[in-house]
Amino acid sequence: MAQRVQSVQEFLQDSFYPLVAALCSEEAERIARKNNLGFCELVKPFCRLTSEVHMRDPNNQLHIIKNLKIAVNNIITQPPQPGAIRKLLNDVVTISQPAEGLVANVITAGDYDLNISDRSVKASVPWYSSWKDTLMGLNTSTFYSATTPWFEAYRESFLQSMPASDHEFINHYVACMLVVSSSEPDPVEQFLKLSQEQHRIQHSNEYSYPKWFIPNTLKYYVLLHDVSAGEEQRADSIYEEMKQRYGTQGCYLLKINSRGSNRGADEQIPDPWSQYLQKSSIQVQESCEDGLHTVISNKNTDHFIPLDGLGNDSKDGLSNNFKTHPLQLDHTSDSGCFDGTDYLKSNASLHESKKTNTGTPHGMCLTLTDHDRIRQFIQEFTFRGLLPHIEKTIRQLNDQLISRKGLSRSLFSATKKWFSGSKVPEKSINELKSTSGLLYPPEAPELQIRKMADLCFLVQHYELAYSCYHTAKKDFLNDQAMLYAAGALEMAAVSAFLQPGAPRPYPAHYMDTAIQTYRDICKNMMLAERCVLLSAEILKSQSKYSEAAALLIRLTTEDSDLRSALLLEQAAYCFINMKSPMVRKFAFHMILAGHRYSKAGQKKHALRCYCQAMQVYKGKGWSLAEDHINFTIGRQSFTLRQLENAVSAFRHILINDSKQTAAQQGAFLREYLYVYKNVSQLSPDGPLPQLPLPCINSSATRVFFGHDRRPAEGEKQAATHISLDQEYDSEFSQQWKDLEEQVVAASNKSAVSNFQPTQYCLNRYSDNSRFPLGVVEEPITVEVAFRNPLKVPLLLTDLSLLWKFKPKDFSSNNNGESKELMTCGKDMIGAEVISEFLINSEETKMARLKLFPHQTGELHILGVVYNLGTIQGTTVLDGIDSSVGFQTGKYIPNGTSVRGRQDLEIQGPRLNNTKEEKTSTKYGPDRRLDPIIAEEMPLLEVFFINFPTGLLCGEIRKTYVEFMNVSKCPLTGLKVASKRPECFTFGGSSTILTPLSPSTSEHSSAYKTVLKHSTSVCSLMSSASSVDFGAGTGSETEVIDVPLPDSVLLPGASVQLPMWIRGPDEEGVHEIHFLFYYESIKKHSKMSHRVLRHTAVICTSRSLTVRATAYRSNALEDEKGEGDNMLVFVDVENINTSEAGVKEFHIVQVSSNSKNWKLQESINLSEDKDIKLANREKGKLCLKSVRCKHLLDDYTFADIIFGNEQIISSTSPCADFFFRSLPSEFRRTQTQQSMNTSQGTVKQSLDNAVRLIQKCSEVDLNIIVLWKAYVIEDNKQLILEGQHHVVLHTVGKEAFSSAQKQGFKKILGNSDWEDLEQESPEMVLFNFFRPESTSVPARPSPDHLSSLIKTSLHYPETFNHSFHQKSLCVVPVTLLLSNCSQADVDVIIDLRHKTTSPEMLEIHGSFTWLGQTQYKVQLKSMEVSRLQLKACFVHTGVYNLGTPRVFAKLSDQVTLFETSQQNSMPALIIINSI
Repeated sequence: MAQRVQSVQEFLQDSFYPLVAALCSEEAERIARKNNLGFCELVKPFCRLTSEVHMRDPNNQLHIIKNLKIAVNNIITQPPQPGAIRKLLNDVVTISQPAEGLVANVITAGDYDLNISDRSVKASVPWYSSWKDTLMGLNTSTFYSATTPWFEAYRESFLQSMPASDHEFINHYVACMLVVSSSEPDPVEQFLKLSQEQHRIQHSNEYSYPKWFIPNTLKYYVLLHDVSAGEEQRADSIYEEMKQRYGTQGCYLLKINSRGSNRGADEQIPDPWSQYLQKSSIQVQESCEDGLHTVISNKNTDHFIPLDGLGNDSKDGLSNNFKTHPLQLDHTSDSGCFDGTDYLKSNASLHESKKTNTGTPHGMCLTLTDHDRIRQFIQEFTFRGLLPHIEKTIRQLNDQLISRKGLSRSLFSATKKWFSGSKVPEKSINELKSTSGLLYPPEAPELQIRKMADLCFLVQHYELAYSCYHTAKKDFLNDQAMLYAAGALEMAAVSAFLQPGAPRPYPAHYMDTAIQTYRDICKNMMLAERCVLLSAEILKSQSKYSEAAALLIRLTTEDSDLRSALLLEQAAYCFINMKSPMVRKFAFHMILAGHRYSKAGQKKHALRCYCQAMQVYKGKGWSLAEDHINFTIGRQSFTLRQLENAVSAFRHILINDSKQTAAQQGAFLREYLYVYKNVSQLSPDGPLPQLPLPCINSSATRVFFGHDRRPAEGEKQAATHISLDQEYDSEFSQQWKDLEEQVVAASNKSAVSNFQPTQYCLNRYSDNSRFPLGVVEEPITVEVAFRNPLKVPLLLTDLSLLWKFKPKDFSSNNNGESKELMTCGKDMIGAEVISEFLINSEETKMARLKLFPHQTGELHILGVVYNLGTIQGTTVLDGIDSSVGFQTGKYIPNGTSVRGRQDLEIQGPRLNNTKEEKTSTKYGPDRRLDPIIAEEMPLLEVFFINFPTGLLCGEIRKTYVEFMNVSKCPLTGLKVASKRPECFTFGGSSTILTPLSPSTSEHSSAYKTVLKHSTSVCSLMSSASSVDFGAGTGSETEVIDVPLPDSVLLPGASVQLPMWIRGPDEEGVHEIHFLFYYESIKKHSKMSHRVLRHTAVICTSRSLTVRATAYRSNALEDEKGEGDNMLVFVDVENINTSEAGVKEFHIVQVSSNSKNWKLQESINLSEDKDIKLANREKGKLCLKSVRCKHLLDDYTFADIIFGNEQIISSTSPCADFFFRSLPSEFRRTQTQQSMNTSQGTVKQSLDNAVRLIQKCSEVDLNIIVLWKAYVIEDNKQLILEGQHHVVLHTVGKEAFSSAQKQGFKKILGNSDWEDLEQESPEMVLFNFFRPESTSVPARPSPDHLSSLIKTSLHYPETFNHSFHQKSLCVVPVTLLLSNCSQADVDVIIDLRHKTTSPEMLEIHGSFTWLGQTQYKVQLKSMEVSRLQLKACFVHTGVYNLGTPRVFAKLSDQVTLFETSQQNSMPALIIINSI
């Protein structure tokens, strides 16, 4: 708001001061022009008196006048035109702008920091009091400058340019100076002519302007003497003559130009005129373009100086400068359009004229003595001429009023009486008639009172002035002369405020009434505006900011945009200065002021207002208000050619989440594109600037290295690998990383330290702390996430990546040193360009941009570059609704598009490892956009041919895999890693043959088969080593070598290998991950290997479930004498559901696999050798197994065939799947062995004993059930093959083909398991039980201890004896003892009957054993011993001979483990009598 160095009282005093006219002869004017100044300008700096002045009031009381200021002006005979005044005021505001480069005021109000103007006022909370203190300090400071100088300049110019009026005398001329040069031939004659001219101007009807205070105007005769050129004696003599004629108080001799103009400027003389003339020179330039040789003047010439010389001769010897007012407009101009922009000139011409005028020196012929002479001249004129004349006039008026009113005392003494009595109630404005046209004659008493009041006001006698104004006001109101009454009210209010000691409060209602009268009744807005300007300053000085703001707002009308803008701006500052600042009202009224400034053509001021208001609205959620302000700022900045600011403002509209309608957003966008295009045309070769649209989510940027995946071709399916279409899964990512780490460790024969997985796709979840690796001639795809925040579509054309590349050679010879390459950018990096990319309204769309590196080096992807535009017809295009989408190449741009860029700046993850990082905010690097381009590497593509998607559990299917090297480098070391190695195999070394084509092998068996030549069901033997199938070697079974011919795949070559797939044992959907690993023959420093991923999805359905149990045979030897044997019972059940379309299952072969046991034959086979199982049917097989005679490292395979063909189970793929289905068993064995070797020596023997005892019950026999399933599909019968595995560990313990089912069986039991299986056949099985512990128990179980010795009694089943001949029947019995363990065993045979009950005694008492009752035998490992016994019978009957009790313990152990051995089956003998 406007703040001044002077107080409000000083401002009001300087607004009204005595006016003195000046008439100069041409010679006198010529003498003054030697200093580039007119006479009035010459005396201007000295028109304020520095000393106090005394005068007496009508009561003869001494009155003191301080700092009196007078104005000396040339006579202007034409009043200024209203249009000229508007033009002047417009110019004043235009050239008065905030100083550039100065710090703005910062006022803190709550959450707001407001930059106000050109001085820094930083206040803290509580903001108002401290800000007010600062402001008061600035008010009293002599160094404080106005915060709104344009308003100050406007106000001063407005008050000075007001034309004189008949209803008031405050701006009428009080006196007239007649100035004649001493070099005139006859100066006295010249004085006479000037006096007559003044009399003619004042009293003839020819001139109605200027206005004169009283008919008898004071004439003051000044003789101007040029010291450097004139004769001083002549001047003195003329002056003496003048004193005789006019009196000593009516004339003066002024001597100037003591220094000749041709003297050197060695003496530095101050220039007091510059401060008055510099600011006014520009304002008046356009007012004088009519070429009239006039002096620019008014009642105060503070703002006017001449631009032309005044030495032009006129016919009558007098200057004709009073003929026309300087604000007279040219007739060709339109006086009603000065609030617009048409008449304004550019700032350049204004500055140029300013520079010209300010460079003109003033007072070159004057010395400091001359300055004192001029100052003395003004003081003498005021002391001796002006003030006595005013004092005399006041007395005369006072006497006239007393005589006419018939009063007994002076008006001054009667004031109290008038105002102490009863008051007449004043009428309201609405009750008064419109009598503004009433005119009083000049001699009317009411006007004399007003005239006296104005004179008292001019000489600072405010108390007497107030009394007169108040008296005149009542008279005018009684006469309903509203114009006169309003003027009296206005000056009465000002007089009341200026009275010393403030005897009465400021009557603000006087001003309100005057303003309303001027505006509504008199229709005189200039007078109303003057009231508002004066009253507002008074109210603000009393901290009545709310009332001041209301007063200022009242005068904002449509007739003057400039005035409304200035007053609204001042009202806004009033709101911010209130005790409780109204920040939002401040902003709102600044917006209104900016709008009116814009209408008035004041673009800079409009822009400033909007920018100040933006501080309040910004960031407060008022998006529509922000959009409006930014849009206006953009337009105003563009009009002022501040293009960067315009672009910035429009950018804010577009990047915020706008709530505008689609049409409005489209308008904003078009405006932005137009402005931006103008900016880019200024510097077409400059760097591409940043574009605000569309929004880019940099953190969602993904980078993919490699070619796109090939689509499927018929039965050929390419490896899935990695693509940008796949969603990131952290669990899968970790699985792939583990697989790659395993295969790298297997390839290097040891674990790799600081292993870093290969990264093909980088995103926000991947580890981007290291530089990714790309390969020469392989594309790099960058997926950028664009978001269109607008409701109108955006069209991006010529979209491509912006990059920087530094060539480097990474070969071992150069060690990565840079080398200068004389190639252009396209030869190093090829970039894909998307010609058209449309983003619909509020759409997020991904753009995939590719780079093709042709050289090794370091690549940095900086951002994207594109042309931004929009399309025509956002609703319907060529009859197609936009909601349907646009076809590529069919977009119709609206003609405006701009070229720009957006950078991809990705913030890395926040660091949170060290204490320093935890206590501060630090971010790590994100280098996904900074790949290193490595040397050429081999590139493998894998195709799966006829790969199944649905299988039965355990089903075997033969497919083919094609490996193709599409690079220019040979590859080697091809391996595949998988977490499910039991589901596939490439076959053993014997299968590397030229494979059949997939079509010819479509109906052939997946197994290697031979025709069965015999009809026996005895087993056929074969053997195989686990090493041949990747098991038992201690290596990770998840890593499998792919049997490439010669282990190398040459560039461009391809090979097809057979691969067998086995359906997992659990039903459901299974994902099998294949990780193909390969290397280049040539070792590279940056990249040692490459991998290719494939995920196969297989859906399995139920087929068979197999259960098996092994029991020891009673016979110690079979019929063939092949040693120990067992019976194996195998239960096979068809649990397939009808949805799978399986008609029936055929069990075609059962094979065994073990190092110790082999299946020998099938027992009790029915005549129908083909075992068929329909839905839910169960079959039971009883198989005999014998111990292998020769213990070998190889596994013995024995096949029992039920069909016509033998499947050789020891070859691929049968053996492969068997071995791969049991990796945990091999690991468990190795773990146990390592645990045993790590035990202490004291405990080792005990553990070995336990282990030996346990091994007696271990079988380690594996059963493989091979089957065929007949399936009806598409009216065709298909034959499916498969196999199930059962691992038998312990004698008598049931085993299952599925680990999960075995776990449920343990928990639920047989009956519950069967019930569960029947009730919920589709139930998914989960293995939630704890696995068995593999540690060695401290004490063997009774079952294990009772299995050390296998016993068998050999005796005749029937024995005939003649009891009549011999009463005792003795039968020889042979007891066979077989040591089942691998250690020596001490055996005790006790033949005594154990009597536990009378019944038992009765039974066993019928026979007895003869001979020793106890035997001790030591059996070596696996030894069979025979003991001859005799049983004695006394009666015929059936007897059980199985009464001997056998105790066993290890020979080297104490009897801690001694326990009774299991009895054999009941040994019944029949004793017959003959």
